[in-house]
Amino acid sequence: MNLRAYLTKMRGTTRGSPPRVSNSEIAWSWVGAFLGIGACGALTQLFLSGRDLTLIIGSFGASAVLAYGAVRSPLAQPRNLIGGHIVSAIVGVTVWKLFHYAPWHIPWAAEAIAVATAIALMHATRTLHPPGGATALIAVIGSSKIHWLGYYYVLVPATLGPLILLAVALLVNNIPSTRRYPEIWF
Repeated sequence: MNLRAYLTKMRGTTRGSPPRVSNSEIAWSWVGAFLGIGACGALTQLFLSGRDLTLIIGSFGASAVLAYGAVRSPLAQPRNLIGGHIVSAIVGVTVWKLFHYAPWHIPWAAEAIAVATAIALMHATRTLHPPGGATALIAVIGSSKIHWLGYYYVLVPATLGPLILLAVALLVNNIPSTRRYPEIWF
């Protein structure tokens, strides 16, 4: 491929912005995200306060965009929502454990390996969920509280949090007649 053809590919293939969604769609996305993220935060405060555990991490914000705002996307389906976070959390914790104490530890390399490996394994397991990359990265760059969790991070928050988001998505996304969730389970 020549340079011109390569650079031409960067122009894109369509013109204009994505189509606008209805006000109802906007409202249901807001309600779902509020209830899903709110449930994770409230349950953390009620049951895990003072225990160095949390049911919410930053990557769940992006999961909420998919689960409540892009309900038909293959990346938002239950297999991807749950599996993507689990696979990525396992990768992130493993990379942190392997690289953190190694004499050749290079932080940026551990970060890159965690995200790249999480993407590869999500592809291989058909659980691609973009927020999973952040879940893997958080396991590597997170606070000492996150590192202290070790593989428990896979369970709380990386499995239990998405299960809560999924429960809310099932309830909220099926209220309006214009939405159906999930499109596929497995």
